[in-house]
Amino acid sequence: MKYKILYAEDEPFLARIVSDNLTAKGYEVITAGDGESALRLYKSVNPDLCIVDIMMPLKDGYHLTEDIRKTGKNIPVIFVSAKSLDEDVVKGFKSGGNDYLRKPFSMIELLARVESLLTRFNQVQQVDEASPWYEFGNSRLDTVSQQLITPRQVYDLSYKEAMLLELLLKNKNAVLERQEALQKIWGDDNVYNANSMNVFMTHLRKMLKDDSAVQIMSLRSLGYKLTC
Repeated sequence: MKYKILYAEDEPFLARIVSDNLTAKGYEVITAGDGESALRLYKSVNPDLCIVDIMMPLKDGYHLTEDIRKTGKNIPVIFVSAKSLDEDVVKGFKSGGNDYLRKPFSMIELLARVESLLTRFNQVQQVDEASPWYEFGNSRLDTVSQQLITPRQVYDLSYKEAMLLELLLKNKNAVLERQEALQKIWGDDNVYNANSMNVFMTHLRKMLKDDSAVQIMSLRSLGYKLTC
């Protein structure tokens, strides 16, 4: 199978180098020089993975990725950027990225991350589009609009928050192992991703605090359990 990669990068020289290396490894690469054209190409070519620069004209990488997530398709996104502060990396993950590679980077590392994410995402069960709603306790999750409706409020979830809550609901009243969640949503169970998942879990608990019929428990050394 020949995977299609959408590469959004406004530096022509770098775009050519990366594209040539990916093509040499057997990938079909579609390039875009700005965020708006990247989104149009995403909708028309249906890629298997996106590599996204952050600082681009017309639409930056954060907003591009947020728009990609609104389509409902579960596709891996790798950010590549010279923005290297921790808050930049965190913002990348919160906007829907699965990995973050700081410039300058080596092609060997990028290729390894591309291969890893494509392998893992092809093992993930895709969302059942015929059943986008999950009703639990006195709340409801809409996986298409990424909204959580509780007894008192409607919340717009980030891509990863929606995926994490859906995974908890698929394992409702059973243990969701930490490693399983990290591999399926983040693609890697390293410490940084584990800490990120803890933050998202805290956000979900706060949003569900008004629904007394729902509880998310942390099970030491095991994972999490949603009961309702």
